Amino acid sequence: MRATFDDFKMPWADARERGYDRVTGDGYYRNAPDFDAARGLLLEPAGPDGSGRVVLCAYDPLTGEDHRDAAIQAPSDAVLIVDSVFGMRPEYDAYWDLRIWLDVPAELALARGIERDTAMEGSVDAERIHRDRYHVAEMIYVSEVDPKGKTDVIIENTDFANPVVTRW
Repeated sequence: MRATFDDFKMPWADARERGYDRVTGDGYYRNAPDFDAARGLLLEPAGPDGSGRVVLCAYDPLTGEDHRDAAIQAPSDAVLIVDSVFGMRPEYDAYWDLRIWLDVPAELALARGIERDTAMEGSVDAERIHRDRYHVAEMIYVSEVDPKGKTDVIIENTDFANPVVTRW
């Protein structure tokens, strides 16, 4: 099974109603994740003592649709792979058997994000969003959590066509 923590963020309306800052890098890092939903709907049920009834998406980040009632029964031999830019935060530490870090220089990651989102956001907004929000949030994460230090596997991913495992 595959999930992404991008699908376990606080709904945008809730963030505004509760006064959460999701515009700045600091606000995005501290206020966007819905840790309770990720743990209660996905990680705990998928764990060795869990029910196996998992929700792979709480809120669709593009449509805002609520999918928390869309549980599936995981096969007894299922493996759950979760991707996330902030997946090694302390709030999730108890749930991982294996942690993989894709190592990309920060400026290259920034450029890739801007390129990816330019068609949807326009070049000026894509650059602003990535430079002022996502890049800043990632730097906070790296500084506070040291995800690379927590990881079991590091894959140097500067060149998509030639990833290199540097730690196993």
